[in-house]
Amino acid sequence: MTKIKGITIQLIGKVKVGVDPFGKPIYEDKPIDIDNVLISPTSSDDVVNQQNLTGKKAVYTLAIPKSDQNEWEDKEVLFFGNRWRTFGIPLEGIEELIPLDWNKKVMVERYE
Repeated sequence: MTKIKGITIQLIGKVKVGVDPFGKPIYEDKPIDIDNVLISPTSSDDVVNQQNLTGKKAVYTLAIPKSDQNEWEDKEVLFFGNRWRTFGIPLEGIEELIPLDWNKKVMVERYE
């Protein structure tokens, strides 16, 4: 029996590195490795629906592991040698009711 296993992707997070002369925080991008993420092409129905609702074209849907506590809304991610941006609110299921290792999903669009 083959077990389903995702790949490692990088989520670009913002880390506070200081404060400017006006007291505003200064942030720097920091890549965070996220293991066991499933990536699937977004269905054509979801592409059309998202384009009608948000004007953005969903290319892939990411399945996020249950143990992940990172923020996924409007973030950059790196996988397949390209840069992508998540959009929309990540959909999350109840961990105890989902038998596999993933309980969140988020759509991504190509970002350059």
